[in-house]
Amino acid sequence: MERVVLCMKWGDLYSADYVNVLYHAVCANLKGPFRFVCLTDNAEGFCDGVEHFPIPEIGLSESHWKHGAWPKLSVFSADLYGLKGRALFIDMDTMITGPLDEMFEYPGSFVGIDTGENWKFSTTGNPPLLGTGIFAFELGAHAGILKKFQTDCDGFVERDVIEQVYVQNEIEEIEFWPLEWVHSFKYHLRHSLSVNLLIPPKRPASTTKIVAFHGDPRPIDLIKTKIWGVFPHIGRGPVQWFKDYWSKYGGQ
Repeated sequence: MERVVLCMKWGDLYSADYVNVLYHAVCANLKGPFRFVCLTDNAEGFCDGVEHFPIPEIGLSESHWKHGAWPKLSVFSADLYGLKGRALFIDMDTMITGPLDEMFEYPGSFVGIDTGENWKFSTTGNPPLLGTGIFAFELGAHAGILKKFQTDCDGFVERDVIEQVYVQNEIEEIEFWPLEWVHSFKYHLRHSLSVNLLIPPKRPASTTKIVAFHGDPRPIDLIKTKIWGVFPHIGRGPVQWFKDYWSKYGGQ
């Protein structure tokens, strides 16, 4: 089975450092051959080993690039630059904390995060809610949902607001990662309210493979001497365990 780790970077929210740190962290946590591919509008500063291609044009308007991560749908192209096999898509704002091999081996044509069950303070009775910060899929297998989106981009954006809702609505069979594999910095590591000003966030558990930083704070905020987060969920940096991770994998 050919394996491809995919990421995507556009605009100036994330620097090349994010791509390079992710690449080196994946190399340290994935055995055997794989390709690391970044779809981007600017490959300046990427380290050796990172393959890069332009983000495919799928008919998005300027507003679609600013809200909802709709460019992610381009990974479902019937032919994505000739890439074959199984892909693991990883967002820029993530931290790799454990072996990734099982994420390629996990059964299902499409596998994503169950944010309804896993990313709430109470996990009782929440229906599955797809998160596409980390997802695995067979390259070329879901081209139909991209073609459908292209028939009425504005209509589907108005209906679903963000791309992960569209994906959940359009893919019939979705599997979800085991709850302990992908954790949220906000929900699993950050302390409640302003306790983070006094106590550092918890370290990731040994069973965690990836920590997702969705929204504020961004990972880079945790290596700076500053207040991070949004009131009242604020903390103070630097967070040493994340700073060590960032520097270990080549971050500036």
